[in-house]
Formats: sequence, structure tokens, C-alpha cells
Amino acid sequence: MSSPQTDIRGVLINVGGGRLLLPNASVAEVISYSEPERLDGAPEWLLGAARWRGWRLPVLSFPHLVGWPAERAQLGAKVAVLKALGGNPRLPYIAVVSQGFPRLVSVSRERLVVVDDIGQPPLGVQARVQLGEDVAVIPDLLTVELLVDEALGEAA
Repeated sequence: MSSPQTDIRGVLINVGGGRLLLPNASVAEVISYSEPERLDGAPEWLLGAARWRGWRLPVLSFPHLVGWPAERAQLGAKVAVLKALGGNPRLPYIAVVSQGFPRLVSVSRERLVVVDDIGQPPLGVQARVQLGEDVAVIPDLLTVELLVDEALGEAA
């Protein structure tokens, strides 16, 4: 009798100063980067808004949000459109600038190890993990969504 499959499909997204690890199902689409429309009064990490399938998406720099050193979007940059989890009808998606295409990975309990070397993770980070050779952070998407919603309210 075989054991149930416990692997999930994940996505590693390069975001300048590090990598994000997300469930594959949370990524709606990956699109080419174009300079977002600037939002007056928005924090530096909220780069602006981009149009996608009739939506006006907030585009954020995850490294700027969590205080990592980060460069501006480079040639070949992409935007990962993420499905929001908070149920806010005004914010069904958020977009994160990615350096290149995200990479699909298989995530199993045996291969995923929490790395506890950063102490208290920064706001917006749930945990730092190692998956095989890759070190990444698991973002706290609900907190990120709340921060984006708050910033959009202040920028309006």
C-alpha cells in the first residue's frame, strides 16, 4: 500500500535580494514588466499600478517592503500576478516584480527545512526556509495584502 502524495507544487520567485516560495496555485499569471503608473503618496515599496485583464493591480517591490537591498527592475524583469487571499473585493490580486521567470519546484515535508537564523522575521515574511539547495522566504501574504490596502488608501 503506497503512502498518500504529500508533495505540493511550488514556485520560486527571484525578487532581487532573495527568493519567495509560494504555492503554484497562488500565481495567476506571469507577465512582462512595464513601468507601473506611479501613485502619489504611496510608500517606496509600492511601485505603482499596472493594468491586467481589466484590473488595476498594485505592483510592489518585495525587497523594499521587507527592507532587503534591492535594485530597480532590470531588463527581462517579470511581474508575478498573485491571487489575494484576504477576500477584499477591491484587491483580488497583487503583483510582485520578479527578476526573470519564476521556477516550478516540488515541495515535500522532507525537503523543506525552516531556517531560524534571522530571529524575528520582518513584517511580510512568515518564515525563511531551505528547499534542497535553495534558500527562500515564505511571504505572509495576508499581511502583505493589508499593507498594500493601507498604502492604497493613503495614496488615494
